[in-house]
Parts: sequence; structure tokens; C-alpha cells
Amino acid sequence: MKKFLIALVVIIVLSLIGTGVFYYLRFFGPNVTDKQQYLYIKTGSNIDDVYRIITSQGIVKDTTSFLHAAQSMKYRNVKPGKYRLTSGMSNRNFINMLKAGNQEPVNFSFHNIRLKEQFAGFVAKKLEPDSVSMLRLLDSAKFAEQYGLTTDNIYTVFIPNTYQLYWNTSPEKLFKRMYANYEKFWSPGRKEKAKALNLSPQEVSILASIVDAEALHDDEMPSIAGLYLNRLKRGMKLQADPTVIFAVKDFTIKRVLNRYLVTNSPYNTYLYTGLPPGPIMMPSVAAIDAVLNSKQSDYLYMCAKEDFSGYHNFANNEAEHKINARKFQQALNERNIKR
Repeated sequence: MKKFLIALVVIIVLSLIGTGVFYYLRFFGPNVTDKQQYLYIKTGSNIDDVYRIITSQGIVKDTTSFLHAAQSMKYRNVKPGKYRLTSGMSNRNFINMLKAGNQEPVNFSFHNIRLKEQFAGFVAKKLEPDSVSMLRLLDSAKFAEQYGLTTDNIYTVFIPNTYQLYWNTSPEKLFKRMYANYEKFWSPGRKEKAKALNLSPQEVSILASIVDAEALHDDEMPSIAGLYLNRLKRGMKLQADPTVIFAVKDFTIKRVLNRYLVTNSPYNTYLYTGLPPGPIMMPSVAAIDAVLNSKQSDYLYMCAKEDFSGYHNFANNEAEHKINARKFQQALNERNIKR
């Protein structure tokens, strides 16, 4: 009897140890592999979708223990997002992260993007929304009207910078975040400077996009901005080559020929007086501030320098401008740049 009792106790102890080991391994043992750096859970996913992703991508060593742990921990409310994976992470830590929605933010950085279509494609590479849904929002007149904007100038809201966003941020939430930053950017001081130029913040950004497209060097931006402001005040056509290139939609053009100047588009400032209806690219903060703090001069004309330094020759009369233009055209011919 004594031996039997001892044996029974041993069996019970071993069973308890086995059970303890089993539950320890299920909840606390290392299970996440090093095959993936992140787990992406799309909006609208359920636990079956999560299990399917984890299985297909080999995210855990033991999928059965993960599923049992998820059931025991009552992981039902799936939160979408981008989750960083750590090799050797236990089921318990992994599931707690998913339950809490502790996803890792995305550094969303952009600048110098020309078209809304390009920006929509950029968003699709960084965040969950596809390019179609982003572009549909930017092209929605009804949505733009809510913010006092149009589908042409809505692009001015996006101030180039680095933002931290969650991967599953929707197009609407992304725009709201950008608009909040836009309102913060347009401080009372900047608005006062825009008002002094008789321009709205959107018009400043549109002009800044032209300045940005013209200037290779930031230190020349205030002079270029001052020139265009002079032309606007006099009611002269801006005659900015980058607007023609934008109207033609051929960004490989290096030499704006006469045949391009007749392209019928509201963005062609050789045909239409005043500013185009929207920006021709996403203007930098430097370009916006260059317009607001432009360099005063009597310049009305400019032409790229013939040394291809990226700087310009400025002039206050057409005769001098024609001399500068001939120098540059000759330099283009010497380099066999025909278009």
C-alpha cells in the first residue's frame, strides 16, 4: 500500500509537471519565428484571417498552440495594423500585443511629388489604402468643398515633412491629419504675409510650386518668387516653362519648344494670365516661405544661365532678356539638346 501511494503521488506530481510544462509552452514558450519582420492585418479581418496569415507566412512555429492560446485568452476583436514581430516572442506576448492593438507607426515622409496620381501611388506603398481609394478622395469635389477647396488646389494641403501614421490609416483620416498640420503651418504670421501679397494660402502654394520647379538652388527662390509676383501685379502672363511641361504631361522635356507653348490647358501660363488652378508639384516649405519672403526687385524676365549651373540670368526688360535667352539656346544647341 505504501509503495502504491508513493507511486500514485509520483504519477500525480509528474502529471502536474507535465501539465505545467504544457501550459507554459503554450503561453510563455518562444513561438514567433524570424521569418517575417512585421505582421500586417488588414481592416475588416477576423481571427480566421489572422490565423491564415500567420500559417501561410510561417510567423509561428506551432500554429496549434497559437490558436489554443488565442481561444483561451479570448482574442476575438481583431484590430488591424502593422505589428512588429520579435523572434522568440511567446504566444501570450504576441496575442496581448494584437489584442491591445499595439502596432508600430509608419514614418510617412514625402516631398517633390508632381501629380496626385503619383502621391496616391506613394500612399499605397506606405499605408494600407490602395491608390484608387486615395485618388478618388482627392478627386471628389464634394469632399474638397467641405474644406473650402477644389479638386485642383486640394493638393496644397499636403505640406512635405515626415509624419508618424498608423499603417491602417484611411484616406479620410490621412487627409484630416494633413489638414490639421496645414492649418498649424499657416500661422497668423504666414497668413498676414500672404494677405499683404493679395494671395490666399492656396495661391501662395500654387506660386510656390512654380518657384520650386524653376529653382535648382534654394537660395535663388526668393528672387524667382519676386519676379513672378512682379508679373502678377502688372497683369502679365507668368510664362513659366514648368507650367507648360505640366500641361503637356511630359516630364522628360528639357527644352520647351514653341509647339508646346500652344497646349490648351489652364495650367499653361503662356496662354492664360494669372496663376494656374492648382499646384504643378508639391511645393517645399522653402518655396512657400520664399514666396512669403520674396526678394524685391524690378525683374520681369529670367532665363537659365548658359553655364548650366542651375542659376538664372535676370532682366527687367525684354531686350536684355532676349540676349540671355540666345546665350542659353546656343548652349543647348552645342550640347545637342533638342527637346
